[in-house]
Amino acid sequence: MSDSCIFCAIATRRAPARFVYQDDSACSFLDINPLRAGHTLVVPRRHVHDLTDDGAAEAVAAIGRALHETALLLTTRLDAAGISVLQSNGAAAGQEVFHLHFHLVPRHPGDGQLTDHTPDEGARLALDETHRTLRGGAT
Repeated sequence: MSDSCIFCAIATRRAPARFVYQDDSACSFLDINPLRAGHTLVVPRRHVHDLTDDGAAEAVAAIGRALHETALLLTTRLDAAGISVLQSNGAAAGQEVFHLHFHLVPRHPGDGQLTDHTPDEGARLALDETHRTLRGGAT
């Protein structure tokens, strides 16, 4: 764990997040600047910088169930027709938080391409409602 890493703080509940899935190895939570409603981040609880870091292979394996369960949740509860999975390594690739993570973005017919990575203001304003939907009405 890194004391300065926001995702480490979220994974250990030292920072708030809208969790949608958790297990001993990983957690999934809504992105606070979503590209689409339901945009979720999946992170290993153990700090790994990116896919080139020592221990990255083990971290990716450890979050497999979280990726699967989160994708199922997004498709069933948000009626998504598909999921875009995004992952960047290093600043040159657009990585902003240097803790290995995957973006799962629910997709619907006609919702456009994800080319500019501009947050969707409506989705951001509806984070609490989306969280309730994903949690099955629970808060």
